[in-house]
Amino acid sequence: MHLTQPLNKLLITCGILFCIKTNAQQVNGESFQKEYRLHITKTSEPIKIDGEFNEGVWAQTETTSPFWKKFPNDEGRPQRKTEVKVAYDDKFLYFAVTAYDSGKAYIQSLKRDIGHDGNDGIGITIDPTNQRTNGFFFVVNAFNAQSDDQLPFPDNGPSWSWDNKWFSATHRYADKWTAEIAIPFKSIRYTADKLLWGLNFVRIDTKTNEYSSWTHVPVNFRSMDLGYTGALIWKEPPPQPGSNMVFIPYVTGDISSNQEDGVATKATANGGFDAKIGLTSSLNLDLTVNPDFSQIEVDQQVTNLSRFSIFFPERRTFFLENSDLFAQYGIPPIRPFYSRTIGLDKDGNKIPILYGARVTGNITKSTRIGFMNMQTGRKGDYSPENYTAATVSQGVLKRSVIKAYFLNRENSLTDLQKAKDPLNAWGRNAGVELNFNNLQGTWSGWAAYHHSFKPGIKSDNHYIDAGFNYNGRHLNIVVDAGTVGTNYYTDMGFVERINNHDAARDTTVRLGFKQLFNQVGYKLFPKKTKLNSVGFTLTNFLVYNPDNTPNENFHEFVYEMQFKNTGLLFAFANTDNVHLMFPTSFTDGQPIPKGTYTFQQGGIGYQSDFRKLISFSVKLTGGGFYNGNYHSVKTTVTLRKQPHLNISLNAEYNKLVFPDAYGSDELFLIAPRIELNFATNLFWTTFVQYNTQRNNFNINSRLQYRFKPMSDFFLVYTDNYFTDPLFRNKNRALVFKMNYWLNI
Repeated sequence: MHLTQPLNKLLITCGILFCIKTNAQQVNGESFQKEYRLHITKTSEPIKIDGEFNEGVWAQTETTSPFWKKFPNDEGRPQRKTEVKVAYDDKFLYFAVTAYDSGKAYIQSLKRDIGHDGNDGIGITIDPTNQRTNGFFFVVNAFNAQSDDQLPFPDNGPSWSWDNKWFSATHRYADKWTAEIAIPFKSIRYTADKLLWGLNFVRIDTKTNEYSSWTHVPVNFRSMDLGYTGALIWKEPPPQPGSNMVFIPYVTGDISSNQEDGVATKATANGGFDAKIGLTSSLNLDLTVNPDFSQIEVDQQVTNLSRFSIFFPERRTFFLENSDLFAQYGIPPIRPFYSRTIGLDKDGNKIPILYGARVTGNITKSTRIGFMNMQTGRKGDYSPENYTAATVSQGVLKRSVIKAYFLNRENSLTDLQKAKDPLNAWGRNAGVELNFNNLQGTWSGWAAYHHSFKPGIKSDNHYIDAGFNYNGRHLNIVVDAGTVGTNYYTDMGFVERINNHDAARDTTVRLGFKQLFNQVGYKLFPKKTKLNSVGFTLTNFLVYNPDNTPNENFHEFVYEMQFKNTGLLFAFANTDNVHLMFPTSFTDGQPIPKGTYTFQQGGIGYQSDFRKLISFSVKLTGGGFYNGNYHSVKTTVTLRKQPHLNISLNAEYNKLVFPDAYGSDELFLIAPRIELNFATNLFWTTFVQYNTQRNNFNINSRLQYRFKPMSDFFLVYTDNYFTDPLFRNKNRALVFKMNYWLNI
């Protein structure tokens, strides 16, 4: 509690800065749509998507006004010009892009959903409802690799998890490259009575390390921010999107063995399907029967030196689409809904999913709903379970939402199993949140109440959170405070700190907590130097036990310099004061006893120009660690021969040295990756991971052939070994999968 006074002073100082700082450079989003307007042209002439603009409509169509520089600063015009035209017919929304350039285009990959960062390309932001809370983002790079995603509110940036069928072609010339794009109306969902859509474009020019946008988006906002769209003007209502029904059957076959569990080599075959059905022009039904995710790349392993579990991101496409409706409740370390609880056990092993259904979309222009139900099957001692999630999000004010959810997990246990472990029979969660955002996006705030329900539990079963964020041109402030009850269970979620391992008794102890997080960042943009920006970040994280005694106080200062050649240099120092509640093990020696530990660490890191043939990054860390010492080296080396070859090597070395009785350890994590992009429809990726902490050596090699748009053939080889004893096989499998996207 001795940090209360300094913390209060910090918050007061931030508040003063926050109040006196002018918003002269922040422009109201509504005024943008008066200044940036583009009239769309209707055509009856067929448009061939070839990137060459031979059709007469392109000579008659209005062109965007000159773009503004977006990054590394928002001052003036970019070095190279970009022009975009928009047209439509009864089925498609068309875009013609001319990106003036010199020399060879730079891209990172030919793979779909590679994203926009680090690739010469064009991004299109579309907001059909013009509510500035939900939209779509389509990206094409100069070699015609497509990426697409939905843009939810709050905007955490694209995850490239949403996929739909659309068409594009690019053409490269000596002084420019062009892109021609056709997006089916039925792919984007909208109401046909809106004559003004939100629209913006972002040009990525990697060779000059510049981003530019049609509207003048401030440097402190994302290029695709829906609060800074211009206006796409329709002379007459857009066409009705029409019905959208997609049937995606699949078949798989595999040959596998599992020596770790004594399972002999066997061959199996399987099949199932997904379906997408447009219930209305803005509401969609997704169905899945016996889904298979064998083609999904394995998790990227990490070295875990914390006392708590690691949050691994979801990779399965079915759960990623429209995931913001369910997964954005709470804050990143505390999520009541975490889709990896469905179809995976706590160790990441697959549990069969029998079937599932999901309804998502808008029922009015400002009301979004989501409903999902999934049924898993039995696997060994793992009983079948049913998972239900329901959510509603109501837009209020100019750019804010009130949302609520309900979650339910039911386990098909026998009466004897329920009597033995009554808490495992079922679990339910409900909650409500307010997310406020002013129209400019400079202010945001949130408040939330979450409640859990378990058999026999009546108290200490809630989670409350509130906070705010200021996002200014130079100054950024985040403050968040929350409390988690000891009996707050999330059968379908993830709470990072609530489970504590007592190494002396080899048991897990639940302990609620209260936390206060605040972060202040300040950034400057020097002129006439080799730097794009310099900045610092000060972070404070305070955790208290339910009785208000200290649990952990963490403070960190980071200073970084971003160079015009894309390089980055940073240094950091932190101090951690931990009141260890239970004995904890980090080595094979005796557990570190409970008590109070204060230790400091510091380090430095550098990332080189990623546009070079060979680039690298390195991070060095050293200092104390509880009652011992810690040193770490992390490095990545990348060889990129564009557009076809990417080779990278991630290596990490961690050394822990404690007093004699508590042991010492050296941990290695080595992960090379080779990616061959033969074309925009044929890829081969091999990913190897050697991790001594998890005693696992893993090989994952995947060939993907996209034989038609959204239709794929996969061939995947996986192999797992122990690292100690070295290279004793655990399991291996060779799997093929073929799916076919069929529009009905």
